[in-house]
Formats: sequence, structure tokens, C-alpha cells
Amino acid sequence: MQHMQIGPYKLVNNLVLAPMAGVTDRPFRQLCKKLGAGLAVSEMVSSNSLLWGSTKTKRRANHDGETEPKSIQIAGADPKLMAEAARYNVDNGAQIIDINMGCPAKKVCNVMAGSALLQDEPLVSRILDAVVAAVEVPVTLKIRTGWDKQNLNGVRIAKLAENAGIQALSVHGRTRACGYKGDAEYQTVAAIKTAVSIPIIANGDINTPEKAKLVLESTGADGIMIGRAAQGRPWIFREIAYFLETGDNLPEPSVTEVRNTLLEHLQNLYTFYGEYTGVRVARKHISWYSKGHPHGAVFRQMVNRVDTIEKQLQLTQEFFDKLMMREELAA
Repeated sequence: MQHMQIGPYKLVNNLVLAPMAGVTDRPFRQLCKKLGAGLAVSEMVSSNSLLWGSTKTKRRANHDGETEPKSIQIAGADPKLMAEAARYNVDNGAQIIDINMGCPAKKVCNVMAGSALLQDEPLVSRILDAVVAAVEVPVTLKIRTGWDKQNLNGVRIAKLAENAGIQALSVHGRTRACGYKGDAEYQTVAAIKTAVSIPIIANGDINTPEKAKLVLESTGADGIMIGRAAQGRPWIFREIAYFLETGDNLPEPSVTEVRNTLLEHLQNLYTFYGEYTGVRVARKHISWYSKGHPHGAVFRQMVNRVDTIEKQLQLTQEFFDKLMMREELAA
């Protein structure tokens, strides 16, 4: 297994959970680390200090008891505010600061943050310099391969990042114009890997162990980042790690293991958020875990209507009990 180093931190492997808004909260990051992710980056924290006191931001920045290193992602377009955000998060326990220039969301792009910044290379440099100078901890960067297909400036941005002292670079193999559509393009990722000597983490459409191996081999990347493929399948990290090591596939987790993983995940969500928010955050995870199982659609309709922990757990338990009976009958 290839180890990866970011600043002083030697990761247990080269598999990283991508930051996803509303998904990669502390309970989910912990779970993915437990199931084989070497690093999990927190969802984005705004560089707008007016929001820092909010419960939502405090929760996002909550890393109590989390496996180290703790990486927090910040976004924004003002070098001074970004530097302040970096300092604020380091004071609150962040051990790695990750800058987001990879998010294609309109909401983020309209304020010239996320991947919209890739159009303005001098501004990119100013932001990177300001953040690196502001904190003692390693700073990493997430980008796309360019602004659109005609402007694949990923290599130039990567060189700016290396010169600024960025310690690792995640590259989403798509342009801003592509959003999440179309196949990820990995040629630019390979070109970036050749152009700089900092660790490169490839991201985009990696949803099977085979694809992970293919992307690592075809790009020469040092690591890979998994986002949507981990939703409802946090064990994908363990599966990829095993495949990269042995060339064999681990068996699919049994229904019992899926149920136990989900129930433990739900308990952690309830503890972390309390009943009202916990039940609501849990809905999407329950939907993802139940995908592809018989009668999943009916179950999802039912479970999304209840708003107490007790009812949510009861319906989830019943759904998986039926699946387990079915599995035993088939055996």
C-alpha cells in the first residue's frame, strides 16, 4: 500500500475522502477512516467570519475525538479573509488547511470562489501566499483541471501552488464548465503530476477498486480521492485498499454488516446533532445505504416521513431484518 505524506503527517494509505457539503460531517469522516480512508477532509467552512459563531459552522469545525490528522476545507476569494479563516480553524484544532478551488456550485462561483477562481491566476497566487503565510500547518489545495475545456490551466495552477508552498494538490478531473457531468478527464491530471513534485491526489468518477487502480496507474498520482462513491458505501475504502494490495476483490459486506454499520452511523448522527437535525441528516444516509436492495424505494418513502429517532430506527431495523431473512432463505 502506498503511503502518502502531507507535511509532517504520514497517512496510513493514499485514500482520501472528498469534502462534500452536508455529507462529510464528523460522524461520516470517522466512519470512513474506520473503514479504510487515510484522510477525510471536512466539508467547507466559509471564510466569512460573520458565520463562525453559528451552530452550523461550529459543528462543521468540530473534530473532537477524530482520528488525526484533522483537515478543514475553507473557501473564499479574498486573500485576507482566507488567511483569517485559516488561522481561526487552526486555533480550533485543524492540523491541515485545505483550500477549495474545485467546487463548481453556482452559489460558490457567483461570489468568485471555488472553481471560478481558476480564471484569475494572479488572485489564486495571492490567496495561496496569504494562507500559507498565515498558518504553521500544511496547506493543501483542491482544483479542477481548468475553467472549461478550452482553458485547461491546471498545470499552471499546480506550479503556482508548488511555488506558494502548497503541500499536496487534489485534482478533480473535470473543468468548471462540466460540473459533475461527462467522464472525468485524467490526461491533465497526468500532466500536472509530471509538472510538479508535490503529492497529487486524483479525484472524479472513482467508484470501484478497478477504477482506482486504473486512475493511479494512468495518471501516476500519489493518491486518490473518493466522494460520491462513498455515500452509503463507506467500506469502499477498505475494498480499494485490499484490491490495490492483493489484486483481489473483497466480498460484498453481508446484510448484517451493512445494517450494523448503518445503525452505528445513525446513533453517532443522533448524538452529534440531537434528535431534530440528526433524524433529518440521517435520511439521506439511510437512502444511500438502502439503494439497490429489494423494496428499497417503498422503505425510503416511509422512512423519510417519520421525524423521531425511535420511528426512524424501528423502520430501518425492520427493513434490514427482512433483508436478512431473505438472505438466510437464499443461502
